[in-house]
Amino acid sequence: MSYMDQLRQRERELGRPVRVGLVGAGQMGLGFVAQVTRIPGMEISAIADVVPERGHEAFKRSNRGQAITCGTPGERAAAVLRGEPVVVTDALDLVALPIDVIVDASGVPDVGASVAFFGLLAGKDIALLNVECDVTIGLLLSTVAQRMGRVYTVCRGDEPVECKRLVDYVRDIGFTVVCAGKGKNNPLDPTATPEALADQAKAKHMNPKMLASFVDGSKTMIEMVALANATDLQVSQRGMTGPHATVNDLPWAFRTEEDGGVLPAAGVVDYCTGPVAPGVFVIGHCDDPVVTAEMEYLMMGEGPYYAFYRPFHLASVEAPLTVAEAVLDRNPSLAPTVWNAEVVAVAKRDLRAGERIDGIGGSTVYGTAERAVVAADEQLVPLGLVSGAEVVRDVAAGTVLTAQDVRIDHNTMIATLRRLQDRLIAGQPIDLPAAGQTASLAA
Repeated sequence: MSYMDQLRQRERELGRPVRVGLVGAGQMGLGFVAQVTRIPGMEISAIADVVPERGHEAFKRSNRGQAITCGTPGERAAAVLRGEPVVVTDALDLVALPIDVIVDASGVPDVGASVAFFGLLAGKDIALLNVECDVTIGLLLSTVAQRMGRVYTVCRGDEPVECKRLVDYVRDIGFTVVCAGKGKNNPLDPTATPEALADQAKAKHMNPKMLASFVDGSKTMIEMVALANATDLQVSQRGMTGPHATVNDLPWAFRTEEDGGVLPAAGVVDYCTGPVAPGVFVIGHCDDPVVTAEMEYLMMGEGPYYAFYRPFHLASVEAPLTVAEAVLDRNPSLAPTVWNAEVVAVAKRDLRAGERIDGIGGSTVYGTAERAVVAADEQLVPLGLVSGAEVVRDVAAGTVLTAQDVRIDHNTMIATLRRLQDRLIAGQPIDLPAAGQTASLAA
């Protein structure tokens, strides 16, 4: 039975649709609202945005009518129960509402951390359109969700989730996964800044910082690290290899060096530039002569390396599928199962002592992928923690930042939860406080 049929049946049985709370009504959030409107049995009940007009506009476009913006928490909850839309400015207000799933489309790691953690403690399922948060504290959030009997997941439609589905498929048919990856939409320029890209961003109707995070490679690193941690694949080297490739090139480029490819080892994540974008791919290996003969007959190539390719990912258009999967199947679309990889911060230009880091997609740092054990041994700074950090000594452009280079604000929610995750990875016990007891999380 399709998800749409199951959602209709669920609504008939319960007398109401799946209630979704959304954080962030920007480009991704607005697209998510538009798509949910087309799916019977699912409804956006409340939107949280620091600019409430964006929430109202999203509901207006979805023909939901005038949203409620004031009143007590009890009055807002009653409105949700009546099926009336609600707009709030504080994302944590969603935690107290009678909704089933909170979807975070803020793109801000610290916002995602707060909403996800307290949402899970309040008994909500959590779905992120905020992979930046996942690659910083996703293992902790996944562990909390399992302990609470909830679902924590990254949303479908983004490359890591769609690529994971290919990884599962290739493994299910008995092939060895040599590499899993994505096509990068634009040439890599680690020095790209939102100021330099302002005109392009305006033409694309994008936030300049978002575009900068694409061009400087941060987003690609974030996505592939999320994939590595969800599939137990590795990062072969800092920054991965990133060759130029066409679809036909994939099984030749992404094989091990000893077989003429670019990979130092098999079982890794990587990316390429070129016309593979906006697709995702997996390179599978099988050298059984019967299977290779069948694959050649089926026009999959001569082997023993084979490219399994999906030529698209549909972002917010596919994201509601994750809500259905969480509510109906109680499964995450993608969540960390191990902590193999990190995204660490690199100086985009020469940084001077006393400067503040402006975060992902800004003018001061970009992200690069690294093995988690290397990042821990060298005390490299996770990209998701660096926003607002103070530079404490001069750092040359291209330097991977360490704990000795910057002073991180350890009072943020994401930094607090990162300390808990570090304890979890080290095998130390962690306590899970009730919502609102943030101070007791300090480690």
